[in-house]
Amino acid sequence: MKSPDSEVEAKANKSVYHRKGFGLKDEVDGELKSVYESPLVENLKKSGNVITQNGITVRLAEAFGFCWGVDRAVSLAYETRKHFPERRIWITNEIIHNPVVNSNLKEMGIRFLGTKEDGSKDFSSIGEGDVVILPAFGASVEEMKIIEGRNCEIVDTTCPWVSRVWNRVVNYGNGILNKESKLKFRYTSIIHGKPDHEETIATASRASCYLIVRNLAEAEYVSDYIINGGEAAAFLKKFSQAHSLGFDPDKDLDAIGVANQTTMLKGETEQIGKLFERTMLQKFGPQELDKHFLSPGDTICDATQERQDAMLQLVDESLDLMLVIGGFNSSNTGHLQEIAENKGLPSYHIDGPDCIGPGNRIRFKPLHASGCDEAQDFLPPGAVTVGITAGASTPDQVVGAVLEKLFSIRNQNAS
Repeated sequence: MKSPDSEVEAKANKSVYHRKGFGLKDEVDGELKSVYESPLVENLKKSGNVITQNGITVRLAEAFGFCWGVDRAVSLAYETRKHFPERRIWITNEIIHNPVVNSNLKEMGIRFLGTKEDGSKDFSSIGEGDVVILPAFGASVEEMKIIEGRNCEIVDTTCPWVSRVWNRVVNYGNGILNKESKLKFRYTSIIHGKPDHEETIATASRASCYLIVRNLAEAEYVSDYIINGGEAAAFLKKFSQAHSLGFDPDKDLDAIGVANQTTMLKGETEQIGKLFERTMLQKFGPQELDKHFLSPGDTICDATQERQDAMLQLVDESLDLMLVIGGFNSSNTGHLQEIAENKGLPSYHIDGPDCIGPGNRIRFKPLHASGCDEAQDFLPPGAVTVGITAGASTPDQVVGAVLEKLFSIRNQNAS
């Protein structure tokens, strides 16, 4: 029997949606705390986020680790397992970008969809009556159509901040009413994000016409094309994996609305928005600006911004090095690493305690690299101050385990 708290939406094809859980949050909270919390991190928070052991002073960012959206997604996954103990449960992707959390879900019997020879997801394993969990990043429109066609129960853990961006790009395509002319104007969605990131893929699938720019440099290229024109073939080649079907840069950049992947650097999204505002102002003039440009508004999620702000504050302190903890495929963690690198700090992006050791060695992912590197004697001798932060998908338990491994280096050296 379903909880009255669960929101259920029946579709014509008999697939059923659940978006608010099953009234089992209190039951799973204890399990979540035992698995993902850390007494060491709790004590560190109580001591002002500073601790010293074995000559190592750790300064922990004021905001780090699990955000509300991630906590909600993981909690919903645990509730789903309890509510459907005998059902086959699938998840379309990593629920969040953290190896520990995803490994735990596998141990609970939650199955991850396989892939076909061409690398696309294989939905054929989903049977009628199975349960399918959508990750915090959401799923594309195309994937949703396939899943709904399997006549299954769908647990949607999509972060509301992501849904907010979806609504924005849908409105861009449907048309937005201009207050002065009383006419609706449609806009091409310029999405600041990574074309291969699950969230951006899902967002782009909801836009009728879109172009994805990774960074300010790509946005400047687009801006120059809008003002000065260029070769459409060269433009399309440059953005070959980052535009909607049939995209024509000579027509589809006449009216643009900016949106973003919610985990991008807020400062860069703001720069891109202002760049395109100036671009359209130069081309069309102030009287026509609203018909040709819409700003992204505030669509960087609060948690992402809090962690970026805390990181900016932390790197201004006297630190010898930074450890940034999070999944290697985590976008928001990568941007925290970028802040440290921009400050010129020795910085190491690691995904957990196994990256440290044996001895004074560390395995880490350099910024923008596809693989990992290793460094020997990364921890300097003598008194040292280490800044630590963690991405929004990283549980306190992982942070605590990293701290223990870090402190143990000096114990090993002493012995």
